[in-house]
Amino acid sequence: MTLTSLLGCALPIIQAPMAGVQDHRLALAVCRAGGLGSLPAAMLTPAALRTALTELQGATSAPFNVNFFCHREVTPDAAHLARWRHALAPGYERLGIPQSCTVPGPSRQPFGPEQAALIEALRPAVVSFHFGLPAPDLLARVKGAGAKVLASATTVAEARWLEAHGADVIIAQGLEAGGHRGHFLDEDLTLQAGLFALLPQIVDAVRLPVVAAGGIMDARAVRAARSLGAAGVQVGTAFLLCDEATTPPLHRAALLGPARHSAITNLFTGRPARGLHNRLMGWLGPLSPLAPPFPHAGAALAPLRSAAEAAGRDDFTPLWAGQGHSACRAVAAAEVVAALAAGWNV
Repeated sequence: MTLTSLLGCALPIIQAPMAGVQDHRLALAVCRAGGLGSLPAAMLTPAALRTALTELQGATSAPFNVNFFCHREVTPDAAHLARWRHALAPGYERLGIPQSCTVPGPSRQPFGPEQAALIEALRPAVVSFHFGLPAPDLLARVKGAGAKVLASATTVAEARWLEAHGADVIIAQGLEAGGHRGHFLDEDLTLQAGLFALLPQIVDAVRLPVVAAGGIMDARAVRAARSLGAAGVQVGTAFLLCDEATTPPLHRAALLGPARHSAITNLFTGRPARGLHNRLMGWLGPLSPLAPPFPHAGAALAPLRSAAEAAGRDDFTPLWAGQGHSACRAVAAAEVVAALAAGWNV
């Protein structure tokens, strides 16, 4: 069975869910262009998620994907939080902010019973998960609602685990991909590979359809992924400058400005994710044991980010983007989908 017949979309092009830079409008634009639009739900309250899903369903009859995180919540100890605050103290001093200052930071919720109840009530065609899969009883509720389940794998071992535990489609996430790494069996980043090394290994290891993700920006990369056995592609960074994206002005300026490299960092959330290099990464190093566990690193950073952004600086802002970010174009989402589809339809 082809990916399009399994998921019900016209094109095997999936828009990656990107919290913080999109709402339902980008997903809708991709759906209308024939791809599978995605809605990131990990940072939405159940009420906000219900509203977004209702708006999507009212605007299109095409299938779309709803994405959730499956992380285990960890409460950091007070000593770790104190060390993190101490490490950030020079930033507070430089910006003239008292360390007692607090600014609400974004929260990220793992998939739970409330989210499962919404899936059962609204029945989206596709549900995807990052950081593994939810508990078996919750996954059974999602599948019982008729949704096809996609999940990210960063290694062959993770792909095999996902196949054995109920996924319908595996997303092979190469090291080039922007945003959070989807690893869940092992935190050792040296086990992870670039897409075109990882993809054929996963295709050979599982029987499920495999979607390629990471560094795919144009038709050439789509053709390469297809030649290595991909059933489709998932693309995020290429949509960051689209008219329908909500990418903030500082993030857009960083993508369009002088060349920056991307790096994998745990500083912004406590979990490795790829974004454009900025002052915080240069100051503390992209990866630091000082960062509290996911998602608690962001709380102490929120006042710094707010003050710096007010001054027009992205020093403490997570600028999620993949290694192909230099190819981003400020165009409509439909144009991006058409350019990618040209690589599949050759």
